[in-house]
Amino acid sequence: MHGSTLVSATAEKDPMDANAHAMTRPGAGADADLELELVAARAPFFTALGKWVRHQPLGALSGGGVIVMILIAVLAPHLAPFDPVAAHYDNMAAAPSFEYWLGTDQFGRDLMSRVIWGARTALFIGFTSAILGSTLGLVFGVTSAYFGGWFDLLFQRVMDVFLAFPLIIMALAVVAIFGTGPGNVIIAITIPFVPRCARVVRSNALTIREMPYVDAARALGYGHLRIILRHMAPNCMAPYLIMLTTFLGQAILLEAALSYLGLGVQEPIPAWGLMLQGGAEEYAESAPWIAIFPGLAITLAVFAFNLFGDSVRDTLDPKLRAR
Repeated sequence: MHGSTLVSATAEKDPMDANAHAMTRPGAGADADLELELVAARAPFFTALGKWVRHQPLGALSGGGVIVMILIAVLAPHLAPFDPVAAHYDNMAAAPSFEYWLGTDQFGRDLMSRVIWGARTALFIGFTSAILGSTLGLVFGVTSAYFGGWFDLLFQRVMDVFLAFPLIIMALAVVAIFGTGPGNVIIAITIPFVPRCARVVRSNALTIREMPYVDAARALGYGHLRIILRHMAPNCMAPYLIMLTTFLGQAILLEAALSYLGLGVQEPIPAWGLMLQGGAEEYAESAPWIAIFPGLAITLAVFAFNLFGDSVRDTLDPKLRAR
C-alpha cells in the first residue's frame, strides 16, 4: 500500500519519469524511435532550404514564381473562366471589365483564359526542350571527354559548327526543315541547346576522367557504357542542373519568338507569342491590352526562370559559392 502510494507520488512529482515509464510499453519505444528518425531525416532538408532562402532571397522569390506558373499551367482547365478558343463576336477587342478581366482579343476570345492556357503551352515546350537538350548535352559531353583523342577532337569540331549559329537562327533553320507544330518546335529548340550543354559538361568531365574511381572501374573490367552512365555522368550533375535552369527561360523566349514569326505553335492552340503575332501591331493603339498581357506573361516567365537559374548557378558553382 505504502509502496504504490510512493510510486504514484513520484510519478506526479516527476512527469519525465512517468513518460519514461510509459515508453517501456510494448511498441511505444519503436513508435518513438521511428518518429525521431523521421524528424532527423526531414531536418537537414529544411535546414538547407532555410539557408538557401536566406542567402538567395531573389532566387527563392523567383522559385516561388516558377511554382505558381507551374500550378497555373496544371490547373488551367479549372482557372480559365472561358474556353480559350471560343469567340465572342459581340465583344471583339473589348476592354478589361468585370466579365473579361484582361479584355478580349480581335476575335472576341477571353485574354485571361488564353494567357492561362498559354502558360501550359510555354512550360510544356520549355521544360521538354530544356530537359532533352541538357540531357543529350550531358551524355555527349561526358562521352567526348571519356574517349578523348581523335573522337573528342572530331566531336568538338562538330559542336563548334553548331555553336557558330545563334540560338534563334539555328531554331529557324530546323523549323524550316521539319515544319511547324509543337513537336517540331521542341526539336528546333532542343538542337541548339545540345552543343552548349555538351561543351560545359565536357570541361568538368575531363577532370572526372582522371579520378581514381574511374581507373578502378576500368581495372575491374567495367564496360564503357557503365563507366559513362554510372560513374562519370552522375558526378557532372552540377553543371547539368545549371545549364538546365538556364535553358528554361531561353526555351520559353524562343518558343514565343517562333510563334510570333508564324513558325511555331499554330492556331487554335493558345500561345503567348502567337497572341502577340495576332494583334500586337494592328491593335497597338485601339486595343493595347491585346499585346500588353501576353507580353507581360512572357517577360515575367523569362525573368523568373533566368533569376532562378542564376541562383542555382551561384549555389552549385564552387567558385561563386566561395565568394
